Amino acid sequence: MKIYIRNMACESCKVVLRDALIKLNIQPVKIELGEAEIKGDLTDAKKQKLDALINKVGLQIVENKGEILIEKVKHYCKEYVISEKLIKVNISEYLSHKLDKDYNYLSNLFSEVESCTIVHYINLLKVEKAKEMILFEDYNFSEIAAMLNFNNLSAFSTQFKKITGYNPTHFKKLKNKRRLTVQELTKKKQ
Repeated sequence: MKIYIRNMACESCKVVLRDALIKLNIQPVKIELGEAEIKGDLTDAKKQKLDALINKVGLQIVENKGEILIEKVKHYCKEYVISEKLIKVNISEYLSHKLDKDYNYLSNLFSEVESCTIVHYINLLKVEKAKEMILFEDYNFSEIAAMLNFNNLSAFSTQFKKITGYNPTHFKKLKNKRRLTVQELTKKKQ
């Protein structure tokens, strides 16, 4: 049986989910970002207990087909941002191919549910990755812009300021540097 999980963003989320499943004596077969395959079925009681356990870290079981599709879109957007230099098609072709759905349908559904466009969501992901790189790595802004596939430093700086309210240099100097969790990206007022 497959279980779909909202807000899974990294390996730590997989570990949390695996631990919660094991704690409830549910045997995981495979855990990926956004979904887990388990042996057997999941009773309503165990589903509620699992949801309560993973909710503590911002994860949530998703059952609605539209929400499941949105989580898959988010997953492939993250994959696209990470591998954009290797992927030779634009995001619309990429998502249509991966999900075997018309991009206009995906885009409209995503915008309706998340209150932002897929392209804006990709930019949010890129800026959060840029914040991480600014805070924890020794790259200059031009290198970060290139690694995140912005056309140039100016485009990167413009997008960064549009989303954070700060230019990259000012952000680097801030004492209270704030990064957003993946869960907060589309919940923040745009």
